[in-house]
Amino acid sequence: MKPLRVALLGCGVVGTEVVRLLNEQAADLAARVGTPLELVGIAVRRPDRVREGVDRALLTTDAEALVTRDDVDIVIEVIGGIEPARSLILAAMKTGKSVITANKALLAEDGATLFAAAREYSVDLYYEASVAGAIPLLRPLRESLVGDHVHRVLGIVNGTTNYILDQMDTQGAGFNEALEEAQALGYAEADPTADVEGFDAAAKAAILAQLAFHTPVTAADVHREGITEVTSADVAGAKEMDSVVKLLAICERVPEENGRNGRGVSVRVYPAMIPRSHPLASVREAYNAVFVEAESAGSLMFYGAGAGGAPTASAVLGDLVAVARNVVAGTTGPVEVTYAELPVLPMGETTTRYYIQLDVADQPGVLAGVAEEFARHGVSIKAVRQEGMGEDAQLVVVTHRAPDAALSATVEGLRAFPMVRQVASVMRVEGDE
Repeated sequence: MKPLRVALLGCGVVGTEVVRLLNEQAADLAARVGTPLELVGIAVRRPDRVREGVDRALLTTDAEALVTRDDVDIVIEVIGGIEPARSLILAAMKTGKSVITANKALLAEDGATLFAAAREYSVDLYYEASVAGAIPLLRPLRESLVGDHVHRVLGIVNGTTNYILDQMDTQGAGFNEALEEAQALGYAEADPTADVEGFDAAAKAAILAQLAFHTPVTAADVHREGITEVTSADVAGAKEMDSVVKLLAICERVPEENGRNGRGVSVRVYPAMIPRSHPLASVREAYNAVFVEAESAGSLMFYGAGAGGAPTASAVLGDLVAVARNVVAGTTGPVEVTYAELPVLPMGETTTRYYIQLDVADQPGVLAGVAEEFARHGVSIKAVRQEGMGEDAQLVVVTHRAPDAALSATVEGLRAFPMVRQVASVMRVEGDE
């Protein structure tokens, strides 16, 4: 059969791996698709750069001309960022090309435009590689669970932060020390802001929420907190509770009091304590893991390498085979439909739990006064523990679930309480309801 011709945008770490896999597995891929796949062009910014295993004759700096060529059937985009990626993808779709992308930032900011274009021009848009690397996560949400009612998606979706927090927990490292080690091993970029401040995880959470709840969600809708403020004292406090600190992405359908469809969705990223008995607590180093909780399917866990050239390229190739099969069959795959139009609720309306450690004056009435402050904001205390005496007196309080706004107001009230010398640690608690 006539080969399907593929154009590649970008040839960095992931793009180079895609080229390698296309070359090494050409015969197998042809057998799986039903026709050969031929790489006919690679758009790059610096064609003189040495790229091992890449035919320099394929390189071009004119990306727009490449994606609009009449003889190109499928476009793979791995350049990242918003522009020119968005314009190039839309140009490819307009000229009848199906697209595979790993671009989480673009999907989280303007996925609705891309989905609409895929529908308008009757082409595929596949993006498994945009979240959790090689872990097959998006395809189950798009296809396998599309007939179910997903209640919650909870997971670790950033390997850099998981490595840092794991080192702080297992090796007793401080944040800066663990970050430097992550950079030395290649887990963290020279500028780690996107990872440690939670931007990367927030983009992935937006994509997951949109798929799980069939409702528009962008990265700007996601409540985001990074791990730069996590201290050794926070990690030690978690250990005392037989817990561990993880940066979690949480997407939840928030139900009406007497209804099923829900009054909205909550999408958030923040560091939280989870019990060591929870499966996510055992996710070590730079690995990712995600729980999906659905009405009929129950709890499902997806685990594996969440980043890196080879794992991400594996997800890209999986999408390429699926799209190529559709082209051969003269059809297209599913396109996201955000029919639900559920509002994204503000963080203050989300119910969470807090761990609070207070340095207090060692005198009668302290515990009663602290309890009164919690009661004033309608927050119920689950457990309280007093440690030390004199200048070392501390109270550790763990709450029941309450609106985050009420919990935050309680903490601010405690900061102003005369018998509280310092609010030493505040951390959300997840995973042990």
